[in-house]
Amino acid sequence: MSSDLPDDRPADRDHDRALPASNDLIAKTAIDRRLAEIITPVIEDLGFELVRIRLQGGKTATLQIMADRPEGGINVDDCADISTAVSATLDVEDPIEDNYHLEVSSPGIDRPLTRLKDFATFEGYEARLDLNQPIDGRKRFKGTLAGVEGTEVLINIEDQGQTHTIGLEFDLLADAKLVLTDELIREMLRQKKDAGVEIDNLDESAFDAIETDDTTAADGAEPKE
Repeated sequence: MSSDLPDDRPADRDHDRALPASNDLIAKTAIDRRLAEIITPVIEDLGFELVRIRLQGGKTATLQIMADRPEGGINVDDCADISTAVSATLDVEDPIEDNYHLEVSSPGIDRPLTRLKDFATFEGYEARLDLNQPIDGRKRFKGTLAGVEGTEVLINIEDQGQTHTIGLEFDLLADAKLVLTDELIREMLRQKKDAGVEIDNLDESAFDAIETDDTTAADGAEPKE
């Protein structure tokens, strides 16, 4: 973990240059990683990016896929297109033995941050970061994202009335997501509007549900056998 940034740190960097794609935030388990290997090319061929994938157990398993456009603003029709393409590929590859439901959704407003580039994209927004091991006795950090530096995620945190910029190694992150704020809502609504999503009758009371459970409201779902 690094401390305050040096004064000569470049103010403007090319964040996409040689950034690691992800740690296990996209796919945590072995089966998740296998599924990600299969479906990532399918999703990318459609012009989208895989944000997160989880195979959840239960009486009937659920395969949850979060995807987005590179510039943000995925809509319901996009999710349906992804669902159709992924379903066809999984029918051929057949990596899941039992019956399952396929759900494809947008990342939501207070989205998970699963790739190093996400922390550059959402620089200036509030986020909550959890580590897989404590640093100086601390595993959770909440503050304003300050971009990336190499393989470190930079975040501004308040401590005793002062703002400090610290760097956390991306590989140490166990979980990371944006914090719901008015500024974030405005930005996400702008992205949805640019993507053609109908927002005239937006129910803002739904934001609380997104805050507590960002995977329950899928934009597309279908059972698979």
